[in-house]
Amino acid sequence: MTFDDKKGLQIALEEAKKGYEEGGIPIGAALISSDGTVLGRGHNLRIQKGSATLHGETSALENAGRLPGKVYKDCTMYTTLSPCHMCTGAVLLYGIKRVVMGENANFVGAEHVLKSEGVEIVNLDDAECKALMKKFIDERPEEWNEDIGE
Repeated sequence: MTFDDKKGLQIALEEAKKGYEEGGIPIGAALISSDGTVLGRGHNLRIQKGSATLHGETSALENAGRLPGKVYKDCTMYTTLSPCHMCTGAVLLYGIKRVVMGENANFVGAEHVLKSEGVEIVNLDDAECKALMKKFIDERPEEWNEDIGE
């Protein structure tokens, strides 16, 4: 991969901060090709749009628009938090071979499923991602629990 993972995560983190500022859940993501082209970026919009499915990763995919299937196979999904089962399914559906996450201290999603399907997982264990997510969980535990299906 020629693109700097820290730069990719920074884009996802910008999206997470935007979501938090909008009153939403601070999870951001970006779909970036190996040459550094940002194909889509987005953040969790469940609260803002009353959506059941617009998590950070699915929002980034939505904003990438319709792409040929082969394009996804040369991309990395950058996300501020370990991907849930739904977002894991989207990664697998489109054949994305690499996921770089900011952290998995606040939530461990379906990393084991991604790994079992041969997806490379990189955890940057980013302090800013962890602090933002923890702040949200502490402030609004009901909305967090709703987002993860509890």
